[in-house]
Amino acid sequence: MSASSDTSLPGGASVPSDAGVDSSAVSLDTRVSALLTNKRRVSALKSLGIVTVGDAVTYYPFRVVDPVPLRTLSGIVPGQASACVVTVVESRVRPMSSRRGWRLEVSVVDARPGVAPVTGPMATLVFFSGKRPYIAWMEQRLHDGSTVVIRGMAGTFNADLQFVHPDVDVVADSASLDGVVERVTRPRPVYHANSRISAEHLHETILQLLSRVDGTGVPDRIPEPILESRGFPHRREALAMVHDPASVEDFHRAIGALRYEEALVSQIAVLRQREQARAGRTFVCGNRSMVEGYLKALPFSLTDGQRRVIDVIARDMASGHPMRRLLQGEVGSGKTVVALAAMLQAVGSGHQAVLVAPTQVLAGQHVRSLRRMIDDAGLDVPIHLVTGGMRLARRRRVLAAVASGEPALIVATHAVFSRTFQAPDVAVVVIDEQHRFGVEQRGSLGRDCEGRRPHLLVMTATPIPRTAAMTWFGDLDVSELTELPQGRRPVTTVVVREEDGATMARMFAHVRARIDAGERAYVVCPRIDDDQGVRASSGNSAEVEDDDGFEEPYADVESSADGEANHDDGGRDGGRPPLHAVRQMADRLASLPQFAGIDIVTLTGRDDDATKDAVMARFASGEAPLLVSTTVIEVGVDVPQASCIVVFDADRFGLSQLHQLRGRVGRGGTPAWAFLISRADPGSVAERRLDVVRATMDGARIASADLEMRGAGDVVGDAQSGLRSGFKLLRVVADAQTIRDARKDAERLLDDDPGLESHVQLAGAVVDFSRASETALLGA
Repeated sequence: MSASSDTSLPGGASVPSDAGVDSSAVSLDTRVSALLTNKRRVSALKSLGIVTVGDAVTYYPFRVVDPVPLRTLSGIVPGQASACVVTVVESRVRPMSSRRGWRLEVSVVDARPGVAPVTGPMATLVFFSGKRPYIAWMEQRLHDGSTVVIRGMAGTFNADLQFVHPDVDVVADSASLDGVVERVTRPRPVYHANSRISAEHLHETILQLLSRVDGTGVPDRIPEPILESRGFPHRREALAMVHDPASVEDFHRAIGALRYEEALVSQIAVLRQREQARAGRTFVCGNRSMVEGYLKALPFSLTDGQRRVIDVIARDMASGHPMRRLLQGEVGSGKTVVALAAMLQAVGSGHQAVLVAPTQVLAGQHVRSLRRMIDDAGLDVPIHLVTGGMRLARRRRVLAAVASGEPALIVATHAVFSRTFQAPDVAVVVIDEQHRFGVEQRGSLGRDCEGRRPHLLVMTATPIPRTAAMTWFGDLDVSELTELPQGRRPVTTVVVREEDGATMARMFAHVRARIDAGERAYVVCPRIDDDQGVRASSGNSAEVEDDDGFEEPYADVESSADGEANHDDGGRDGGRPPLHAVRQMADRLASLPQFAGIDIVTLTGRDDDATKDAVMARFASGEAPLLVSTTVIEVGVDVPQASCIVVFDADRFGLSQLHQLRGRVGRGGTPAWAFLISRADPGSVAERRLDVVRATMDGARIASADLEMRGAGDVVGDAQSGLRSGFKLLRVVADAQTIRDARKDAERLLDDDPGLESHVQLAGAVVDFSRASETALLGA
């Protein structure tokens, strides 16, 4: 082991260096294991994704704490943030009475290292958690006699001074006290940590590694003229200001520069992708005779938006350049009518057209609706359905017809991505409900077909805010359908607390009354069976192992002020009630007097194709007017007589998913209701989320709220959320102006220097970003 030496940090403090590498050789690509001799620390950092120095210095804090004054306990003012040096007198662990979990209470008094605890004011530090290992870890750190620097806002309990989950720095010896106090009373970055490494050790290590890299080891990515015009610090300076800020203002200024850097890199990447997508040969589809006959035969008038988008798509497909278009439209806005016009333009020009749906139920419904519209128009167009659940003999016949290359409409589920699916003359691919597919899957359909690239139309009923669309779909032209067809009515949305038995009974009586009036009703549950397990997933969420892919996106995580408790989940694994299941809900409803004499059917992702078709037929006809299902009905299911939907465990769904489910009712022009059944705690974030859905039918507002509250996964799909591997700071909603500014700068840079030959570091960052996010850039 090399001799240790003190390393000066940007903030003036120092930490002992355990590195054995010459600082002149240290770069952002240097592995942490080559610099730190503490192997346990190296392993702990790796658990956070920190392997290189670059990983460490870009492991950004999620907030900064304002500087606070150092006071004695007698000088503490309740309600004001303060720092204190204290000695632990006693600690005790108690079970919590109101819910499952434990509470650690630590009694402290004013102290200095090497001096016996003084008598006088005493305070209690309180930590609580549903995880016993976390409490044991904190109890071990705060053992009797230990000297601790605490930082937080004090309150009172039974007239005694109390700190709940304060920041805690354990002082190893008297020599280190001044450094700890200086660090605690400065503006302090707050990091997400875990049980293997505390926040203070993480901060100390990041500063140590940053100090080993000189300015040449952290080259600027943003061109110098932009740095000057926008008043941004250089990258090395910005990193120092983030991890050891002299002021809160410096911290935010540096974060702004680093956010802009991410925005600029991403916008250059998507602009380049846009150019690549529009290059090359494609199918020239200029024959609109079928389209005109189809539109004339429609039994309703098109909205102005539908006419406009159909004309734009027609020009795109006849231009000789590959169309790449994202069509956004509210539930029921008529996207399928537009899609069929594009597909008929391809078939009328002598080619094939593919419509890809996320579920077998939706694919079957598309076939029926397309066949009805084509027959009404008097057109002779073959339609082939390809699903994974088809019988082998039938599947072979259909695949052979598709492989022949005859002009036809092809409707398919995920089966279209299998190697056995060969369609040699596909001129246009339509993706319905894009967020249900991975982008690599969509890209596989958009690859060259005998030297020509098919046109691509991506449809979504989940509105994507413009800045998000610019970021995730920057290579697509965006069209919107903002008008609803005649006859669509707003849906009355009601949030019902499940423990409110009287309201639940009135709701069920209302549903029965609508059924008696000849209407239909859905009841949605997140699980299929009661015995389904719940497994932890990334991002502090839980995902139910359900064939229909229900995702519980939110978790009410308890954490301390400095993030050290992020390994604690507040006991939700054992403390939350189980999610409702379809099978048990169907039995429960059948036993209620409100549904006596009503046939109830169930639908889940586990049902085979024949069962799904039979269930939907009985439901649509009214033979079984009450359908209990999972979220398999979320998209595309169109039963005009459906007027009520009841969603159990609504507080565990994403907002956009609830909006999609609500769109299943009110499609026939009659009044409609959506009942969101909640077990969320009053005043909780989950309750506030449901208020968003209850208060508006504006899908764009709901999508923005979903992005702000949970991130991009639900709104743009799991594959798009992979972009988080490239984004560490940028927020697609909150940083809308930053993205717009970066887009303009990116366009200017590429106009002046398409190859970025004068900006080598920026070009390298773009390549790295594209590689890291290749599953999230459409068509990659």
